[in-house]
Amino acid sequence: MAASFRKRWGLTWDIHGDGKTINAGQVVKPHERMAWPQTIGIGLQHVMAMFGSTVLVPALTGFPPTAALFFSGVGTLLFLVITKGKVPSYLGSSFAFIAPMVAATSMHSMAVASGGIIITGLALAIVGFIVHKAGTRWIHAVMPPVVMGTILALIGLNLAGATTEGMIEVPLTTFGTTAAVIITAVLFRGFLGRLSILLGIVVGYLLALAQQQIDFQPVTEASWIGLPAFHAPEFQFDVLFLFLPVVFVLVAENIGHVRTVGLMTRNNLDPHNGRALIADGLATMLSGSGGGVGTTTYAENIGVMASSRIYSTAAYWVAGIVAMSLAFFPKFGALIATIPMGVAAGAGIILYGMIGIMGARIWVNNEVDFSNTINLMAAGSGLIIAIADPVVEVAGMQFGGIALGTLAALGIYHLMTAIARWRNTEPIEEDDFEAVEPGRIG
Repeated sequence: MAASFRKRWGLTWDIHGDGKTINAGQVVKPHERMAWPQTIGIGLQHVMAMFGSTVLVPALTGFPPTAALFFSGVGTLLFLVITKGKVPSYLGSSFAFIAPMVAATSMHSMAVASGGIIITGLALAIVGFIVHKAGTRWIHAVMPPVVMGTILALIGLNLAGATTEGMIEVPLTTFGTTAAVIITAVLFRGFLGRLSILLGIVVGYLLALAQQQIDFQPVTEASWIGLPAFHAPEFQFDVLFLFLPVVFVLVAENIGHVRTVGLMTRNNLDPHNGRALIADGLATMLSGSGGGVGTTTYAENIGVMASSRIYSTAAYWVAGIVAMSLAFFPKFGALIATIPMGVAAGAGIILYGMIGIMGARIWVNNEVDFSNTINLMAAGSGLIIAIADPVVEVAGMQFGGIALGTLAALGIYHLMTAIARWRNTEPIEEDDFEAVEPGRIG
């Protein structure tokens, strides 16, 4: 009974070959593993790959990095169980949550931001249940490529203002960090190239240290061993519309991740889209309940799998357990929290720009026709509203740039489409939706 239970939930693995070598043209599939020393080694590489982006989100938002690490590990293990070991993935911190987290914290508190994270996870899990029963075709009807690309792009562009202070006050640290990320991304081959964000942060940190911009007092006061810095959530209805646009991004990232891994492992993983969305939604809810940040499938770890040809979920169990273990070192969390504003701004220039360009990538991949007035106006209006970042209060609820831009893109597209079909005045595209593959941003 125990053996059949473990196999059903993807907790058993066949040894690939002799467990030590991978022959040319072969890959280690999700249900296989190498010998445990090799598996542990790959698991540690997954930790290194996710680390830079996962700890940067709490550094940018003020959330405790130890809680983010702990729940990224727990969420990864939960994801593996819910997908029954079919979809190898690491769940790290999602950059799509940065803007609503910062806004909710400034409006209310960090606890209220955690409540928003929980609501987002719940909405994502609900979408996952629908996808599990009905497939993904309906997503294209609600969010065609022009709208999906716009939503992803406007989140990145809305965050641009968060880098302004660093550019003005500490330009050497800010632009030095940006330059380090750019150079290391193309200077190194293979795995080191995939750690360009982490390496850039290290270089920026050293620049800030040389300019005496870092206070180590919190590090000296922190204990070596202790519990992660958990905190309880609170709920305020007026932050709901800050967070819900993030659901669209998470849906696109998850579907793209499953499709990419399926192509790489030569397996059709589309039937597992629903379970993947449910798992990420539940992991996000769990993280928000304890002071962590929202999670998403990580493309950084796709890079590790591509370079190693090892897609074993056993390696992800190792990575999740290691991440959870790191969370019990408060001094480590305090060190992460010393990352200064200039370093965060410098990394943000790259990260937020990449989020925006990934939206444009959805347009390109799906050949969105911007000579079509509907596409042009829906995308353009959404982007401008998000960049202007107004705050509109309606019945005690505040709507920021991301929420307003998302509503504009969705509303304008569907309103214009309905009128065009009624009046037969504009061609309506019926192309298949192609989800974005996750980029190296988390």
